[in-house]
Amino acid sequence: MKGLRSFLDRIKPTFQEGGNLSMLHSTFDAIETLLFVPGHSAPAKGAHIRDGIDLKRTMITVIVAMMPVLIWGLFNVGYQHYLSLGVNEGFATMNNMLFGLSKSLPIIAVSYGAGLGCEFLFAQFRKHPVNEGFLVTGMLIPLCMPPDVPLWMVALATIFAVIIGKEAFGGTGMNPLNPALLARAFIFFAYPGSMTGENVWIADKPDGYSGATSLSNLSAAESVPVDGNWLNVSGWSVGDMFLGFEPGSLGETSVLMCLIGGVILFATGVGNWKIMVATFVGGLGGGLILNGLVAMGIGADNAFMAVPAYYHLLMGGFAFGAIYMATDPVSAAQTERGKWIYGIMIGLVCIVIRVFNGAYPEGMMLAILIMNVSAPLIDYYQVQSNIKRRLARAK
Repeated sequence: MKGLRSFLDRIKPTFQEGGNLSMLHSTFDAIETLLFVPGHSAPAKGAHIRDGIDLKRTMITVIVAMMPVLIWGLFNVGYQHYLSLGVNEGFATMNNMLFGLSKSLPIIAVSYGAGLGCEFLFAQFRKHPVNEGFLVTGMLIPLCMPPDVPLWMVALATIFAVIIGKEAFGGTGMNPLNPALLARAFIFFAYPGSMTGENVWIADKPDGYSGATSLSNLSAAESVPVDGNWLNVSGWSVGDMFLGFEPGSLGETSVLMCLIGGVILFATGVGNWKIMVATFVGGLGGGLILNGLVAMGIGADNAFMAVPAYYHLLMGGFAFGAIYMATDPVSAAQTERGKWIYGIMIGLVCIVIRVFNGAYPEGMMLAILIMNVSAPLIDYYQVQSNIKRRLARAK
């Protein structure tokens, strides 16, 4: 590391004011501060909040928390591919991982390439340091994409998310919407054939093999199982859904890996546990309400309403969204009570969209985006409620 530090110090004047490459100062600064702790500190005068971790290190902690779902996603992409071919590779070989890498690494590379390219251009144009937020966004975008999504769509969606979702509002820390979800929403609405249906969730599968997920199976179900065997309806067992042995986006299939990532975020203090717990509570509560309506005879023939409430927490991207997307500190609610309301509403809205919108059985993406734009309103009323309560106490 000393050699690398010496090399950077030697070429640094070239990128500073007056140097031949001074126009690339922001790019050099981004690389230097990513590799080493910045040498500058808060001014000696005045009151400043000091911490041992900067924004880049916070973002890297989130990246570490995403490693379990990424590694499992690489395995599952290959596992589903070989399973569709009638070859059960299991855990015995590296073929699953190698195939998953061949499909996923290009998506990750395009995401970071397109996104960081936009970030660097805006930083140079505005003459300010490169924002660190895309370190996380650049990984979240591939994790919520199907394995066979065209790379040009990933690039286009990433550029749209960075420019319209972030830079148009001032960059990292100013974005009202989660950029990764905005990229997914862009592809979903602009090119729905690449984000829906049974043909997008398993890479290079034969035409005769069904690639339906548990969500799509339940959405298409015409009746409730008389014997209570939901495996025949969903197509996947509770164990498969929890561990992640079903088709889906790269990082959304394994609830177990998402929970491991959630523990890392909680233990490091980077992720807000209130939003995570509240989202799961909201989803479970929404499912229980629907189960209660079915018990009263309302929608008794609707399989999605009758499915056990906890199924909703295991299917699709619910756990991934609750842990990695809903907890985005910029687009989420900021007040303490508001975080509970924000999370519960995400869970409830997700279940409502899933059950009553047959064209879009996932629901989590739209639920978080809807609550992103509602977060300022939640915080406003929480602040006003606190003001009124304190004024009443002062009388």
